[in-house]
Amino acid sequence: MKRLLYIIVIALFVGTSCADFLDTVPHDALSPSTTWKTEQDAEKFLVACYDGWTGDGTLLYLDCASDFGFNYHVHEGYRNIGNGSMTANNAVANFYSFRMIRRTNDFLANIENVEFSDEAKKNNMIGQVKTIRAFQYFDKNWHYGGVPIIDSYETAEEAQVPRDTEENVKNFIYKEIDEAIDLLYDAPTAKGYIAKGTALAIKMRSALYYGDYKRAKDAAQAIMDLNMYELDPSFENLFTVAGQGSKEIIISYQRDENLYSQWVIGAMYNNGDGGWSSMVPTKNLVDAYEMKSGLLKEEAGSGYDPEHPFANRDPRMAMTIIYPGMDWNNSILNTLDKEIAGKSNVNFPDDADNASKTGLTWAKYLAPRSQYSDVWNTNVSVIIFRYAEVLLTYAEASNELDGPSDEVYSLLNDIRRRAGMPDVDQSKYGTKETLRELIRRERGVELAGEGLRRADILRWKDTSGKMLAETVLNGDLLRFKGTINYSESDPFKRAVITGTERVETRSFKPHNRYLPISQGALDKNPNLVQNPEY
Repeated sequence: MKRLLYIIVIALFVGTSCADFLDTVPHDALSPSTTWKTEQDAEKFLVACYDGWTGDGTLLYLDCASDFGFNYHVHEGYRNIGNGSMTANNAVANFYSFRMIRRTNDFLANIENVEFSDEAKKNNMIGQVKTIRAFQYFDKNWHYGGVPIIDSYETAEEAQVPRDTEENVKNFIYKEIDEAIDLLYDAPTAKGYIAKGTALAIKMRSALYYGDYKRAKDAAQAIMDLNMYELDPSFENLFTVAGQGSKEIIISYQRDENLYSQWVIGAMYNNGDGGWSSMVPTKNLVDAYEMKSGLLKEEAGSGYDPEHPFANRDPRMAMTIIYPGMDWNNSILNTLDKEIAGKSNVNFPDDADNASKTGLTWAKYLAPRSQYSDVWNTNVSVIIFRYAEVLLTYAEASNELDGPSDEVYSLLNDIRRRAGMPDVDQSKYGTKETLRELIRRERGVELAGEGLRRADILRWKDTSGKMLAETVLNGDLLRFKGTINYSESDPFKRAVITGTERVETRSFKPHNRYLPISQGALDKNPNLVQNPEY
């Protein structure tokens, strides 16, 4: 892995292409005049194509644009998305960059000039870059709708390309990823490289998002048929440094604290741990977890106690959320009391900008605190695709196509048993409609904090045909209010909740399905048309 990262660092400074214009030409591409002579040259450029192929920090922030997450610091770009106040001119996370696409275009154009001793190796490299290009277009098409399908250009005028339709871009993604799958090796050549499983995962996720359930199901089945991945016996192990080699991980974004570190982890910790609380989970997520019995907290006999909302919940709650009252870093975490022993509580939501405004912090990647010597300089390799998503996708697509089946129940039970939850109650979830609600909830709590929630609430519809986001992203975002009982030995009951407080008021209108294209991009390309109602 260190060799891979070293080449990235070198490759990004070997030369530059022509001047950057209209956000389509990268500053950091290798010049064709100084490379593309040998296989080694092609390998260096391939590694450069991986730098930023997906935003690993973005995945950690992205749930803040949903009901499950909150981003306090406006300049970071996700608060305005989450609360619906985004415009073309204010702070909104920008996915509208074509730098990576231009880099992949250059690679695919120039690799044909290089002779390889092994044609399969050349095809595998082409497959990797086509996968990256497909993923880049998918990311943009999902966030903005139709975007330009660009070529390699020599002038700014040539690059003033109008937007294509969303359907045409989707078809381009499908064609590109299908071609890539046929070219790729089954197993990656090294950790962090794309192989067939990653390309199939992009095919699967894109098809699911676009509602092409047969395609999504087939892609999920193809991943299962590779027999290379399995659920990790430990859910929480996946998100630790020790778990980076898990067989559940299809691909993660590779980092190294000495060469190519991930600093965003520091931004996730609460104020008392020296962090910024930049992206935090919400009460909405806590409310989504079933009770340990498998009952919903609202159901009769569930045993839910609103005074102790963290007690007797799905074990994934405590493996996903750092909650008030838990044992944390040789102390008891208190985010509820304004003062502790007569002194200001630095983790109280209103104490400082860097305190979690929801009183909650993500446990994924952060727990245990002892795994990092420096939280601002880590080797956290954020997971892009993992096997649990494959099983949940298969279950969702199969249910949408054909309704409940023993196979779907079995896959869901595998995921639930791993977490310590009971099997699905088939008498309760025995129709397509009731099982749909369970699958959605299961996907939500299993993948919380991994950057998929906003897409889910945009694509999922309620019985009236409205996006789920129109319900869950309208109204007040609340946090728990209460105190910590230090004499209580059970960490799940130390938090004594007395009510709620407002964090912010959120709004979501149908046009918020798509993000606004930034004014800067519109100014550079007069042929671009803004999304409606921005």
